[in-house]
Amino acid sequence: MANRRLATQQPASFAFTADNLAWIEKLIARYPEGRQASAVIPMLWRAQEQEGWISEACIRWIADRVGLAYVRVYEIVTFYTMFHLAPVGRTHVQVCGTTPCMLRGAGDLIDVCKSRIAKQQKKVTEDGQFSWEEVECLGACVNAPLVQIFSDTYEDLTPESFNKLLDAFARGESPKPGPQIDRSFSAPEGGPLTLTEVKD
Repeated sequence: MANRRLATQQPASFAFTADNLAWIEKLIARYPEGRQASAVIPMLWRAQEQEGWISEACIRWIADRVGLAYVRVYEIVTFYTMFHLAPVGRTHVQVCGTTPCMLRGAGDLIDVCKSRIAKQQKKVTEDGQFSWEEVECLGACVNAPLVQIFSDTYEDLTPESFNKLLDAFARGESPKPGPQIDRSFSAPEGGPLTLTEVKD
């Protein structure tokens, strides 16, 4: 996996909205004194929901609020691929590129991204709608290959179903997450095959 670095262009400051700030204060109050650092990941997630990405000013704000050295929050942000280190498209596609997904066709999904969105990862389309990147395991290997968009995963994809998914997002729709074939969660395709009889 490539080194993850903050964007070269950064805003001068960061502030949560009043509603998000109230949410942050409630969140931090859940933790005992001296344990406020446990709130860092949900705070980062809320910041990303608000801004679309995590800026250096945001990292510094959060570090100051929970009493951590800046580098500790920076380490978290650069470790987890769910955090965007630069502005992304309104629909940012994260393609799982680990072994199970690659064996099941993730390379074809990456080819779709390269042809439909941009040849290079993290490049935003001119209309600001799409961007994409390859990430490490998204945790649904049994339903490989998959992508994550926002906080939802879309699983069991083929190039055809992935194109339809992107078409739906382009139209402003919110497609149903989860398996994109006839299965419930990670059950076998077509439904359960064992333990289907009820015994008295």
